Amino acid sequence: MSAREDIFSAIRARPYESAPLPAAYRLPAAANAVEAFAERAQLANAEVRFIESEADAPQAVAELLRACNLPAIVHVPPNASELPWDSAPGLTLEHSAPGSDDAAIAVAPFGIAETGTLAYPSRADAPASWHFRAGFEIALIHADTILANMEDVIARIGANGMPSTLNYVTGPSRTGDIEQTLELGAHGPKALAILIVKR
Repeated sequence: MSAREDIFSAIRARPYESAPLPAAYRLPAAANAVEAFAERAQLANAEVRFIESEADAPQAVAELLRACNLPAIVHVPPNASELPWDSAPGLTLEHSAPGSDDAAIAVAPFGIAETGTLAYPSRADAPASWHFRAGFEIALIHADTILANMEDVIARIGANGMPSTLNYVTGPSRTGDIEQTLELGAHGPKALAILIVKR
């Protein structure tokens, strides 16, 4: 018998007991999930604005486009078409999928306070193209749908059956893979603004 076989034989003969699994770790929840979400989203280079109600969204979108010196054109998915867009005169709506030079609004069903992340379960009336293809994404999210962490979001979504895909967006798309140079818009929007609806 070789030394190698002696060692393996000794290892196999040694009795062992399975160690108990450690308790699942959870970061303590922030005292105010909405404030934590806004702070962490800003740290990820997203612009965050608060609006009182959904009725204020069209005007806020127009102001964001003006502030970025962009044309007053926004691509609107089916699940955002009911917003009162007439309240923002001069704003042109497009209902086709956005391109890399376009601005688009996307309704985020959930947010994660722990990381400032938007969660988008796939739905027929909310195509992923609205938060992946646009050059400038404007996300609309309700304050009461911002949850403490990812596990809470998955549990809430899973209560109605998991969707085919669940996309997470934290700040503008970026990569540092090429010569360690930060590039924005690598796999999605170059810029991200988040409108948080207070009620």
